[in-house]
Amino acid sequence: MSKIPEEFRYTKDHEWAKIEGNRARVGITDHAQSELTDVVYVEFPAVGKTVARGEVLGTVESVKAVSEIFSPLTGTVVEVNKVLDDTPEQVNKDPYGAGWMVLLEMSNPEEAAELLDAAAYKRLIGD
Repeated sequence: MSKIPEEFRYTKDHEWAKIEGNRARVGITDHAQSELTDVVYVEFPAVGKTVARGEVLGTVESVKAVSEIFSPLTGTVVEVNKVLDDTPEQVNKDPYGAGWMVLLEMSNPEEAAELLDAAAYKRLIGD
């Protein structure tokens, strides 16, 4: 059974967004990291890059596969989690905390309401 924080919003592609005022902290879900297994590298977008919802934000490389990370919201990248450069395994250990990937300044905060809530995400993954 996956850990799924109630206060976060989710995508069908297994990204999460934690809304913090006009910003959203973004990462991949516990379900996604467990499917990938051991994460060995995370590629980030440049700080200052503007992304549309659904656009590729970066990639996560594991011992099994390389997966794209899709932006759950439209916005501008204001910070990336540089800790993952040296310790990408944080994505596996703490996907909703230390394993976050990108902080976005949201262009359209109302998009967050269109993301899945925890209950809908649990149904999606059959949890």
